[in-house]
Amino acid sequence: MTERGPRRRVVVTGLGVLASCGIGKDAFFAGLSGPAAVGPQWVDAFDPAGWFDPKEARQTDRFAQFSIAAAAGALDDAGELGADPGRVGVIFGTGTGGLATMQEQLIVLVAKGPRRVSPRLVPMMMGNAGVAAISIRFGLRGPCETVVTACASATHAIGNAFRLVGDGRCDAVVTGGAEAAISQAGGLDPIGIAAFANMRALSTSGHSRPFDRRRDGFVIAEGGGALVLEELGHAVSRGAHVYAELLGAASTTDAYHITAPAPGGEGAVACMELALADAGIRPADVAQINAHGTSTPLNDLAEAEAIEKVFDRPGPPVTSIKGVTGHSLGAAGALEAIASVMSIESGLIPPTAGLEEQDPEIHLDIVTGAARPFTPGPVLSNSFGFGGHNGCLVFGPVAP
Repeated sequence: MTERGPRRRVVVTGLGVLASCGIGKDAFFAGLSGPAAVGPQWVDAFDPAGWFDPKEARQTDRFAQFSIAAAAGALDDAGELGADPGRVGVIFGTGTGGLATMQEQLIVLVAKGPRRVSPRLVPMMMGNAGVAAISIRFGLRGPCETVVTACASATHAIGNAFRLVGDGRCDAVVTGGAEAAISQAGGLDPIGIAAFANMRALSTSGHSRPFDRRRDGFVIAEGGGALVLEELGHAVSRGAHVYAELLGAASTTDAYHITAPAPGGEGAVACMELALADAGIRPADVAQINAHGTSTPLNDLAEAEAIEKVFDRPGPPVTSIKGVTGHSLGAAGALEAIASVMSIESGLIPPTAGLEEQDPEIHLDIVTGAARPFTPGPVLSNSFGFGGHNGCLVFGPVAP
């Protein structure tokens, strides 16, 4: 390994997650060994009454409800931080913010006129509603910011939080992402499903099949995930359970197309290489890749080509949890970061559900069938979003 710079070491001390396969870190990780996703994936078990009274729930869009619930889970898991609230930040990602609220109020506008539009529309639909609600609920007065980079949003949020702790601005940051773009509103089908279906991004068969020869689009999902990132010395001094260390992060853009990836995955190659350099490790040190793996023809192939360029064939074991979770857009990177951390914690790589016939043009060692034991080591977590956004994180076991 190369020498680490003077940056403070950043560790993960809390996890909170809501996904279609489970709520809470243990149920979520166990659910990743479940059946492949078929059709839109809602978090059916979520009940806002656990976090909101009825009035609060009505005045909070579902994506912000997910933000609060995930953050609450992560903070509860982390225990008492014992930090100055002014040195605890909140950095979250979302792709669409309060899309359901916007749909609902547009119906009101057309049916009943402008005077009937809710005065709560703006604070419910704005993308920063989730982080604002977290900071208010928990009294966190450090940097409070929202990242919107499509499907890379949560990964970029975690990377930005990593810098805040590593550079010494914060002692801890609650970070992750939340999305609820498929919530029904106004008695109509969700506009998010209609929009992605009409741009031909969704699977017409309704199946999530990352890296499979028959993949034909992604299965859309909702969800939320949060991590507490903390300076290592601060975590140790308070006796916190440390799941993993966040070793490095990177962000690039393709500068190529608003939806299609750059040919050969060149932007992804650069992002992975920068993340490894930031972590101070070589490609040979990586023990697992948690791929973006959306189940779309172009993106899966481009990511596979990029991984092969950085790691050669077959490279380290690769998995995509979207086979189970579906694609939760701006929240996806948070779910995948949590899966990466839990993989290190458990010594297991979750399988890629839905993959039955690997694309013959993809030459990676993709984990299928059942969870695969591995000796915990650095895990690379990839996210790539519309607009050409690339984000990569590197987690690893905490070294002495």
